[in-house]
Amino acid sequence: MRADRERISAALLDLDGHDGFRLLDGASLEGETWRRWNEVQDRVALLWRLFAEYQRVLDEAVAVRARRSRPDADDLATLTRLLTGDAVEMPGGEIPLEQRTLLGPPVERVTLREAVARMSEAFERAAAVIAAADAAWTALLVPLEAAEEAWRETARLAQRLGAGRDPVLDRLGRELTALGRTVRTDPLSQVRDGVADTARLDGVRGELTRRRDELMAAVEVRDGYDARTRELAALIGAVADAEEEARRARTTVVVKIVDPGVPEASPVAAALGDRLVALDALRTSGRWSDVAARVADLDRAARAALASANEHRALSTGLLDRRAELRGRLGAYQAKAARLGLVEDDELTRLHAAAKDLLWSAPCDLRRATAAVAQYQRAINAAETGTGTRR
Repeated sequence: MRADRERISAALLDLDGHDGFRLLDGASLEGETWRRWNEVQDRVALLWRLFAEYQRVLDEAVAVRARRSRPDADDLATLTRLLTGDAVEMPGGEIPLEQRTLLGPPVERVTLREAVARMSEAFERAAAVIAAADAAWTALLVPLEAAEEAWRETARLAQRLGAGRDPVLDRLGRELTALGRTVRTDPLSQVRDGVADTARLDGVRGELTRRRDELMAAVEVRDGYDARTRELAALIGAVADAEEEARRARTTVVVKIVDPGVPEASPVAAALGDRLVALDALRTSGRWSDVAARVADLDRAARAALASANEHRALSTGLLDRRAELRGRLGAYQAKAARLGLVEDDELTRLHAAAKDLLWSAPCDLRRATAAVAQYQRAINAAETGTGTRR
């Protein structure tokens, strides 16, 4: 029991010295954390008082045992009462009147072992709250401080732009202040299923990151406005050129190919140019965040328009390339027929003429021409096989 006492004493000292205990003891707490910390304080106070009573009884037993080398009957009876009987008076353990008996004690008394069990329960419950609060602070304070630093950095960027109050930043600042107060004064209110819930903090940090990126883009656009608009003008010029090439290619393919299926594209280069010109008005009014957003949108739109124009041009030129490829194949098969001595073959001559008429007619029916070239190829291959057999 003396060994147990030493372990209990060490555990109580560790509890008092724990970082979480000190944080809770020195913090201005509110809400759930304040309620549970009050319970912890009551339990810890009970622990120390019960431990003191536990020590008193144990010390008395040690003193009785030390009287003689061999205890007599009275000593043994006293030791039995102290070590196994209800010798420990529970601090604040007054028995309610309705539960008392006429000759029963007015105060609850327990054995040393029961006292240890009571202290163990109180210790575990207190330690659980302290550990939970410490873990919650550990999980929440790092992202909170990161979010607060992100807000300060974003505020400095907004100040560099000199655009006055930033409603988004103001809203996020108020939300972050409220979250900071909650994290610092009531961390246990943010625990869900034993884990600190950082969803709101993560949401604020995400919004701050997006706003910071927007403001950084605004600063970059402001500092390099002339160069950026020249780049956009060049890109829009490339769109205009690509659209003109696509228009010319479609005009050609409509004349030369039957039912090409190439849609007529609506040119957008002029509208993109108008959007570029409109940026100057925003620049004059110092609305750099809007300028940056519109520059990014214009860049995306121009690049998409350039890709679309190139795609339309490729559709048209692809059909013409297909016709040229079929013409080349027809010539190659004719040369093969000549090598095989089949130039005078009536059927091959007829098939060649049919394919050539289709390929050199305007407009060209590519589907029929493709089938005709394939038929001519099969006839040559069949003739070649038959010639080889005869030889």
